[in-house]
Amino acid sequence: MRDAEKKIDMTDKRILELLQKDASMPLAELAHHVRLTQTPCWKRVQRLKRSGVIRSQVTLCDADALGVGITAFMTLRTPEYTPEWADRFAEVVDGLPEVVEAYRMSGDNDYLLRVVVADIADYDRVHQVLVEAIPMRSVASNFAMGQVKYSTALPVRER
Repeated sequence: MRDAEKKIDMTDKRILELLQKDASMPLAELAHHVRLTQTPCWKRVQRLKRSGVIRSQVTLCDADALGVGITAFMTLRTPEYTPEWADRFAEVVDGLPEVVEAYRMSGDNDYLLRVVVADIADYDRVHQVLVEAIPMRSVASNFAMGQVKYSTALPVRER
């Protein structure tokens, strides 16, 4: 990335805030909100894409409408940490669409997974795939009783 592409000014930040709320916003509307004409606004968006600040544009779906309204958080502990185990784990997790987020953690647990499923039987199926595919020292699960906050928007602030 060139130095010119690394700089994010207040207009870029406002563009990012708006696009995180609605990535389908028409360019004319986006340009109006940031007080630019369409061409300079489009160029800024393209620069933010090229530089990797904008990674992708997606459609967010309603989990209940898709029949996967149960959210479980799984914590995992490895029997031993080896590159081979980590590679196999990543491969298995990548193959499970129900695992929507996976993190390597510090502290008592090695990994945290966010899993979305239809019901307990669906969760049990995902759990069985994981424990049969890769050795683990322990697996624990917590089910979300309700969602207090959900956002895909990252904070856009001074660095």
